[in-house]
Amino acid sequence: MIRLKSVESVNPQDLALQANNSAIARNMRDIFPHPYTIENARHFLDLARQKLVGHVFGIFENETFIGIGSIIPQTDIHRMNAEIGYWIGESYWGNGYGTQAVRLLVRYAFDELKLIRVYASVFESNKASMRVLEKSGFHLEVIIKSGIIKNDVVMD
Repeated sequence: MIRLKSVESVNPQDLALQANNSAIARNMRDIFPHPYTIENARHFLDLARQKLVGHVFGIFENETFIGIGSIIPQTDIHRMNAEIGYWIGESYWGNGYGTQAVRLLVRYAFDELKLIRVYASVFESNKASMRVLEKSGFHLEVIIKSGIIKNDVVMD
């Protein structure tokens, strides 16, 4: 069973162990470092505890840390919207954990934060994440052509 827990529950060593993976980093924004060190984990958890990177949760399968999920509320005229983000450690892929985590994040966004819209951005090459979102009730709204550059490759 998947649960979202406070980042206070996340051990920096466990975070670094799961996050230090090029397969995860390739689908993350450039701010997500690779290699991912224990210092990176401590820094991220410190920012999360201070609420400087939105609402961040550890994703746990029973008592085992398996990933991170976040809700980033927007501001100004978009203040009732939030972007969600998530990643699951590679050894846990293919078990439906991402879908369960996204559903929990969305429920929290609507029920606890009282938001009216939740969205996610996905790299065109990340078909697995697209499927997670579809299974969680998301619908494709727009493809931003040549909207990002990752590892010197321009992508939608």
